[in-house]
Amino acid sequence: MQATAPNSLVRLTAIPRLSGGEKWRVEGMRSLEEPCFLWFTKGQGRITIAGQTRGYTAHNGIFIPKGVMHGFEVGAQVYGMAVFFGQGADQDLPRIPVHLRIREVHVQQELNTMLDAIQRELDSDQAGNLRAAQAYIALLSVWIERQVLRLGEEGQKNDAARRLVARFTALMEEKFRSGVGVGLLAAELGVTPTHLTRCCRQTCSRSAIDLLQDRRIFEARKLLAETKLRINVIGTSLGFTSAAYFTRAFQNRTGSSPREFRRNL
Repeated sequence: MQATAPNSLVRLTAIPRLSGGEKWRVEGMRSLEEPCFLWFTKGQGRITIAGQTRGYTAHNGIFIPKGVMHGFEVGAQVYGMAVFFGQGADQDLPRIPVHLRIREVHVQQELNTMLDAIQRELDSDQAGNLRAAQAYIALLSVWIERQVLRLGEEGQKNDAARRLVARFTALMEEKFRSGVGVGLLAAELGVTPTHLTRCCRQTCSRSAIDLLQDRRIFEARKLLAETKLRINVIGTSLGFTSAAYFTRAFQNRTGSSPREFRRNL
């Protein structure tokens, strides 16, 4: 179920609905222009944030700041809620990704009650419902802050490999549309492509070029699905030097050409 309201940037969406039946919408590497909070209540899978892959299970809460590259698995048995805070909602929210494993039942219930209240207000037509929803959102940000202080960022090891890959994904997010390759990105980070790929494999079991290509092809699929831009324009906007190169790269990643992908939507 999705809840929203006129003139409100806050949105709640059931996690199974995020993919809309197309797994690439959640599994592909992407970033959002707003912070989001994922609350898993059933099932398990893997999530990659800023180039670090880890498992999630029921009663895991994951906060992702805006502009942070991420993607995650949503299997048939995965349930939960995604909270989108809206653009410009960074104040009082964590500046880095946070993965919380909530084991205490009363803390789980506290969060579920808050999310129910937000959704109820967004669905309401009573006076002041949007202000009430925003007030509950403020309480949610306090809840996240308290859990971080109480639990710490569980599993967040700040070692050199993770720091490098986080810097790589942030730089990639800035420049993936330019057609820049891993070699130039690595040079800008002051490391060799070999060392960068070694660190990527250590943190998420993927190569640096695989992450970069996944990010570019996700954006290509999004533009093919959501706009009427010509295919060659989409390829050029993502730094592909020719239509043939774009088609070949897209087909290698998705199993279909850009034209076939758009036709089969």
